[in-house]
Amino acid sequence: MKVDDFNKEIREAVKAYELYVVCIAKTPDEFTDSVRSLMTKAIKVYENRAPGLKHGIALDPQLTIILSEPPDAPEGRPFCGIYFNLHSPYRKKSASAKSKV
Repeated sequence: MKVDDFNKEIREAVKAYELYVVCIAKTPDEFTDSVRSLMTKAIKVYENRAPGLKHGIALDPQLTIILSEPPDAPEGRPFCGIYFNLHSPYRKKSASAKSKV
């Protein structure tokens, strides 16, 4: 399994990032490099997972990639989820976070 096997998912994530996500930490080119690097890590984790485990996960502060074993074909191509770890500096703090201060 190679990163290029997931080019469709990577292209869709990069397109969504360029259209909808404002990230001071990464330019679109840096984001693309990050996705490819994390995909490499997720593939490695997925291929070396312990018996009975069904996922390979890799993440950084802005992105999470999950490869999941398909239920009907364990030897087939894994499902791929690319998720943005969104954060807003304008989000209100929860009541429990305020009380700890």
